[in-house]
Amino acid sequence: MIDPCAAAALPLVIWLYLLFARGRFWQPRTLPQATGSVRARVAAVVPARNEAEHIGRAVGSLLRQRWDGEVHVIVVDDGSTDDTAGQAQRAAAAAGAAGRLTVIPGAPLAAGWSGKLWAMSQGVAAAGRLAPDYLLFTDADIEHAADSLASLVAQAERQRRDLVSVMVRLSSATWAERCLIPAFVFFFFKLYPPRWIAARAARTAGAAGGCILIRPAALERSGGLEAIRGEIIDDCALAARVKGSGGSLWLGLSQRTRSLRVYGSFAEIGAMISRTAFNQLRHSWGLLAASLTGLAVTYVAPPLLLATGAPLCMALGALAWALMTLCYLPMVRFYRLSPLYALLLPAVALFYAGATLHSALRYATGRGGQWKGRAQDARAAGG
Repeated sequence: MIDPCAAAALPLVIWLYLLFARGRFWQPRTLPQATGSVRARVAAVVPARNEAEHIGRAVGSLLRQRWDGEVHVIVVDDGSTDDTAGQAQRAAAAAGAAGRLTVIPGAPLAAGWSGKLWAMSQGVAAAGRLAPDYLLFTDADIEHAADSLASLVAQAERQRRDLVSVMVRLSSATWAERCLIPAFVFFFFKLYPPRWIAARAARTAGAAGGCILIRPAALERSGGLEAIRGEIIDDCALAARVKGSGGSLWLGLSQRTRSLRVYGSFAEIGAMISRTAFNQLRHSWGLLAASLTGLAVTYVAPPLLLATGAPLCMALGALAWALMTLCYLPMVRFYRLSPLYALLLPAVALFYAGATLHSALRYATGRGGQWKGRAQDARAAGG
């Protein structure tokens, strides 16, 4: 028989580990602002599929960078049926930088490639003719701060990093976003602690796909985008290849570079989570069961222990919930929300568990990785 008190203590033990022995993931670093002159040639590759709503501001923010370097923006129009290309061109003209924008009509999707990576590969090929010092992989819905490139390049140069990435500030405009988005970033950093990523001797590797600065030589040494062509979680796959080939990584937060994409409902955020969750578990039903159990023990059990009526169990549950809240509070503050949102993490974790289960069911029915009208999870689509 399992001792009830020992079982009740398990969530507390987990949170003590997460607080003190998980690379302080709960306190990620922000990208330092550049000081002094920063010079480099950057080719920004922007894969875009039906992004007319946002791409003008994204392209404009890149072409209006305040720094001493050079930037050329390459938009790969991946089969858009809206005015994505036109919006990008008008934004460049408005910035007085039409000559620093190249729009490439994307080729039909090649077998074995995810749509985003296929578009990015075409951008990388075009960038090669510019002989850039760095490539910037960024999404069509990211609005960069005016010193974004200067800060990214300065970090790469100062710390001799081959890949520098930031998790941009995601939208928190709607109530659903305020409840769920800080937890999305919190869970991401728990999986990929930035301090472990930055440690050259550690195997942990990760990146945030919305904003990745990489040296072309490091990309080539890692096997290029072709080496990860079928990956859905392409940012972390790229980081793993770079670090595995001897490269050095840095991952942090950005307060001022931000995503323009707004999720208006809980269902929209759930679909975003579902797109990659089961892929993250390597399509393993065993890992799914273990993950759901882990979420229940780590996040849901502490408040449930308060309802047992047993003083010791209640005390253990209260302490575990307090540590959980303490870990989550810095991310809630980063998003400038009321500290009361930190108390919602058990309910938020339950929502994420449901989205993860939904992701597995979509994979089982051949609809994994659904994005922009494509089922991008190749194994699901093939099986």
